Amino acid sequence: MRRTWYWWDREVLAATAYLLLGLPLAVFWVVALAALVPLGVALLVVWVGLLVLWALFHLVRGGAMWERRLLGSLMGVQVASPYRPDTGGAAGQRWRARLSDPATWRDLLYLVVRIPLGLIGFAVAWMAWWVPVAAVTLPLYVGRLPDRSLPLVPTPGRPVWRVESATELAVVAVLGLLFLMVLTPLLVRGAAHLHAALASALLGPTAGSLVAHARAARDHGAQAEAADRRRIERDLHDGAQARLVTLAMSLGRARQRFDSDPAGARALVDAAHEHAKQALVELRDLARGIHPAILADRGLNAALSAQAARSPVPVVVTCPDRRFPDAVESAAYFVVAEALANVAKHAQATGATIRVSQRDGRLVVEVTDDGRGGADAGGAGLRGLADRVAALDGALALSSPAGGPTIVHVELPCGS
Repeated sequence: MRRTWYWWDREVLAATAYLLLGLPLAVFWVVALAALVPLGVALLVVWVGLLVLWALFHLVRGGAMWERRLLGSLMGVQVASPYRPDTGGAAGQRWRARLSDPATWRDLLYLVVRIPLGLIGFAVAWMAWWVPVAAVTLPLYVGRLPDRSLPLVPTPGRPVWRVESATELAVVAVLGLLFLMVLTPLLVRGAAHLHAALASALLGPTAGSLVAHARAARDHGAQAEAADRRRIERDLHDGAQARLVTLAMSLGRARQRFDSDPAGARALVDAAHEHAKQALVELRDLARGIHPAILADRGLNAALSAQAARSPVPVVVTCPDRRFPDAVESAAYFVVAEALANVAKHAQATGATIRVSQRDGRLVVEVTDDGRGGADAGGAGLRGLADRVAALDGALALSSPAGGPTIVHVELPCGS
């Protein structure tokens, strides 16, 4: 966040909102944790206790995810997901893995610590705004105060400070204005940044989790490559290869009948010609699935425009007309391809947009649709894309609230 001295600056107001939310959130977590933790532990002797703790687990995870979004939207601090990758397996194994994940317990620790921090932050924000505003607006209501006395500033010999002249009134207003212009932004932003720093430390990934994510991404990337190779082999065997075998057999029978049955031979040649065309189509589609020719020849802008033209949903493309590293272009292309396929199949959308930009040495790809939302980040397609992106040290995020819109946001390192 850039430095500012103005109380009306958007960042100061956002920091104020972040601090003021501390009071309702503190009250919520006091009630939730004080109620669910003892209740779940007390009822562990029966199966109901497990249900209570299961609900508490989801509440803690959901609360931590909401805090990360709050940090990003109000404080501009982007906190990546710190959780270990889901290894699959039986439900019991998955739950043991989630409960043994240190990130889960750091979430709980942060939500406990947030209670006093939220109250302190609320008090700082309230006083940083209320005191100077009360002083600046004092001329508007001083006549309604008992004996024109200001009870906030006691003086020796008197329990209150009495505003006895217009000069004193002006001094109070000027001091309040200086407080509002200088100290309020410092206090609000300082308290908010301290809170955000602690939140990002507890809610963000540690060095160990980053290594685990990188290892899991590499393993998933290798598995995805093996799956792609098997798919290509199967498509070749069941598709183009079968067409070519039929083509060869048709041409062989046509050669045998060429002298004795010219009409039959001509029909076989015509059939062979159709098989050849179908084989070419299947090979072209297969090549597009491996690495589209238009992407290699003309770059990402042309390839994405071609994808948009083939989409049954109207798509608007914004992409710089320049080349990027081959691996980055390929990953961006397949992210968009999978996103548009999901839009066409599931979103019930009337339109979509593709925005590609380059910021700080990273290629940013964002696919947005106006559909019904509710997309599942754990689906096989998006999970495979996340692995492909993570293999390039990139990041994929999905936002898809019920009712939409759905936003697939990808960042890939691409150099300067």
